[in-house]
Amino acid sequence: MPLESTPESPLPVRTVARAIGEWIGRLGRVWVEGQVTELSGRAATAFLTLRDPVADVSLRITCPRAVCETVQPPLAEGARVVVWAKPDFYLMRGTLSLTAYDIRPVGVGALLARLEQLRQVLAAEGLFAAERKRPLPFLPGTVGLVTGRDSAAERDVVENARRRWPAVRFRIEAVAVQGAYAVSQMLDALARLDTDPAVDVIVLARGGGSVEDLLPFSDEALCRAVAACRTPVVSAVGHETDTPLVDHVADRRASTPTDAGKLVVPDMAEEVGRVEALRQRTWRCLHARLDQEQRSLDALRSRPALAAPVADLDRRAADIGGHVERARRCLAARLDGDHGQLQQLRARVGALSPAATLERGYAVLQKPDGTVVRDPAEVSAGETLTARVAGGRIGVRVTE
Repeated sequence: MPLESTPESPLPVRTVARAIGEWIGRLGRVWVEGQVTELSGRAATAFLTLRDPVADVSLRITCPRAVCETVQPPLAEGARVVVWAKPDFYLMRGTLSLTAYDIRPVGVGALLARLEQLRQVLAAEGLFAAERKRPLPFLPGTVGLVTGRDSAAERDVVENARRRWPAVRFRIEAVAVQGAYAVSQMLDALARLDTDPAVDVIVLARGGGSVEDLLPFSDEALCRAVAACRTPVVSAVGHETDTPLVDHVADRRASTPTDAGKLVVPDMAEEVGRVEALRQRTWRCLHARLDQEQRSLDALRSRPALAAPVADLDRRAADIGGHVERARRCLAARLDGDHGQLQQLRARVGALSPAATLERGYAVLQKPDGTVVRDPAEVSAGETLTARVAGGRIGVRVTE
């Protein structure tokens, strides 16, 4: 039941603290899993902080020394453990802590089983699907690098990338890559790099280590953050045999940090050689095309129509001259024949013409209307006639 209080009748601190202690005490003993971040103690009691590996939440643990000493391997900072504890609220200090009655380390087998279960969940959600992964840029302007401070992984990535492309730029985010704060620091670094428009690709790098050392790179929150990044992410964690879950989520997996330096930038020597090879290929193709066109032009020029274009005209002119000469001869022969026929016809006409008779001294009498007088009865005395003679016409009058 809630405590009843008013501004006029407030509750004393001891009453509220006692009520809080009673409510917390009802929880009973529970099994809690977490990561040991702080470990200290006195002769009879040990104190440690149990932190959630995903969220930034921790609880103070009070443990009898005898319970701590039974844990094998011995407790150390960064260890994953399962604690059987009871929550207690201390009235004097107003603090909450857990009193541990049993501590069990999380073995490698259990960790691997949980990782396999998480892998199946992420795969079912499509975070490992190849179609959602983006290609890396050919030549990134700036490479974001999330790795340990002054680590060998950082040197491997930077030196190999600059050996291949000396002008490459890096934005390095130094974070913890193992331990209690590794996941939260890597999440913050990824968020900063993903929001930087100058960063074209992000490399998540770390050297080799044990399964426990690489556990942060199989954290669910980190895997989901990598999948949600708008910038392509390259995972370069451990050696070739190490495959944390972030390798499956990242857009590209590099077997080692050295391989990551080779993946994010092209090799300048190879690109120069490729450009030179393309230039040589272009030069050969151009020369081959020019040679082909020259051969085609030579073939066209060697054809008779282009080699001696006037020869055909000369032949045509000779043909035309022959036809003209033939036409001239035919016309002359035809004219000569027709002229002979005309002479014959003229002689015949002349022989039959009245003019020939007139030439012999005869005359033809015609009336004014041109009618030829054939009989004296056709005219009368006093009528005017025309006498046509060989030399012309004579007007005559009939007297009788």
